[in-house]
Amino acid sequence: NSFVTRTNTCGELRSAHVGQRVTLYGWVQYQRQGLFLVLRDFQGLTQIIIPQDEAHSHVKELLSNAPVESVVRVTGIVSPRPLGQENPKMPTGDIEVKAETAEILNSSKKLPFEIKDFIKKSEALRMQYRYLDLRSSRLQSNLRLRSRMVMRMREYLCNLHGFVDVETPTLFKRTPGGAKEFLVPSREAGKFYSLPQSPQQFKQLLMVGGLDRYFQVARCYRDEGSRPDRQPEFTQIDIEMSFVDQPGIQRLVEGLLQHSWPEERALIMTPFPSMTYEEALAEYGTDKPDTRFGMKIMDISDVLRGSDIHFVQNALSYPHGSIKAICVPQGVRYLTNKDLESLKESAKSQFNQEIMEIIRRPDGSLKSLLTKFLGEKEQSELIQALNMQEDDVVLLAAGEHKQVCSALGTLRLFSANLLEAAGLALRDPTAFHFLWVVDFPLFLPKAENPTELESAHHPFTAPHPSDASLLYSDPTKVRSQHYDLVLNGNEVGGGSIRIHNAEQQRFVLEKVLKEDSEVLSHLIEALEFGAPPHGGIALGLDRLISLIVNAPSIRDVIAFPKSFRGRDLMGNAPDYVTPEELEPYHIQVSWPLEEKEAKKN
Repeated sequence: NSFVTRTNTCGELRSAHVGQRVTLYGWVQYQRQGLFLVLRDFQGLTQIIIPQDEAHSHVKELLSNAPVESVVRVTGIVSPRPLGQENPKMPTGDIEVKAETAEILNSSKKLPFEIKDFIKKSEALRMQYRYLDLRSSRLQSNLRLRSRMVMRMREYLCNLHGFVDVETPTLFKRTPGGAKEFLVPSREAGKFYSLPQSPQQFKQLLMVGGLDRYFQVARCYRDEGSRPDRQPEFTQIDIEMSFVDQPGIQRLVEGLLQHSWPEERALIMTPFPSMTYEEALAEYGTDKPDTRFGMKIMDISDVLRGSDIHFVQNALSYPHGSIKAICVPQGVRYLTNKDLESLKESAKSQFNQEIMEIIRRPDGSLKSLLTKFLGEKEQSELIQALNMQEDDVVLLAAGEHKQVCSALGTLRLFSANLLEAAGLALRDPTAFHFLWVVDFPLFLPKAENPTELESAHHPFTAPHPSDASLLYSDPTKVRSQHYDLVLNGNEVGGGSIRIHNAEQQRFVLEKVLKEDSEVLSHLIEALEFGAPPHGGIALGLDRLISLIVNAPSIRDVIAFPKSFRGRDLMGNAPDYVTPEELEPYHIQVSWPLEEKEAKKN
């Protein structure tokens, strides 16, 4: 309590303080019948006894009439609560403060919502009055945990491992590929800055500059629609090292997370398990698997290869055709017919993938449209291959490998949600399962034009050493030195070993990606002046913290987030500016007709 005029916070008084005169500052949480009130600050709650004697009538009047959420100062004596009136749910529940003097520092008008975590309020209202929402114990706890973790990350990187904290520019130029970037007009006609989606180029240039080890708590920007786990502006722990390989980066990050991990959360064990991109897709149908539960995708092509089922034989006739399935435990007991239909409809609408179900009855027999095509031996092999128990439901799909895996991976997560909603405990909410996913493809076909390639991550990622020669002969088969860090089915970090050879970087941009390398001439030229081998990673701080505190959205771990549509509902941003303000930037706004009419009215 140095630097301030209070003697204690509202959360620290205990029985040991009985008899002391204290001065507290805080907000009125509630007041009851002029007898007592509860004072709240960032650290907790203290019960204040309102004096009833004539000598303190002015104190009684002041505190009895103080509106909820008014800011008050109270001075009084710490006393033990009467026997039987202790509150074990409050850290300060053994004491109360008998008020002697008080002052209302600022009276509050009626609130748009109550400052209580259990009171439900719309997210739009919470964001409109974010400064009130920040008073809630949940947001206070989230932001303080975030602050502690970042401080310990700085300590680990700078104090223990010699990293240099460097701030990189926010105003830069457009980067080819990747996410859309926000443009910022300049006073030079037709010229724009770009807000970087990450400090990627700068951190590589810092390695060329010989800094050896860089990190930054970096603000990043993407002009994309908001999702529960994404914002137009976000924060990442950005790291780059010279003379490092992939295992070195992974060991660093594992140590960083262990060092900064909150003591009150379940311990994390290192090293984190690792799997290849192809393994993740084949077993979980996604490149960010949630490994807290089973229900892995099983390939049953060999079991059904000899059957007379038309769609099975049709699927297996294609080069990458396969028959795969997931086994939903206790599906008969926990999934309704409506649930099963919604699972099938989801696969159909998202992936154009037909799904067939197989049920194992209590007597051990199978119930499915397929059983009439399968002999007893094949049915037995199917049960064994899928480890089917009584009342399990199998969801089967046939077709091209990647499509089938993606569809079943989505149904795996959908089924898990349905099972848990019905009461089956499947994923431990207190468990933290980290996983490295490695050996991604370096390039992917463009969705809008599959004959052209784009970077699977970004154009600066180095090819896998074993595939380096394929870069020039068959780039579609090249694996990258990219690695993702996954936590409970969410990507929380991604990085790579970088291209440090100018000619290779120019080849990737010009010949493979068909990009104008002139936009990156500064970086390519830098690589020609003795660039060291280097690599790095960026951890998504917002997403990581939201998973640690089990928040439904990253907006619950950001002090002033944007809405789902990327708006600041509190300050009403973005906002209009006048033509006079735009004139120095050589910009005129072309209004859609309906907006012209709206502005007139």
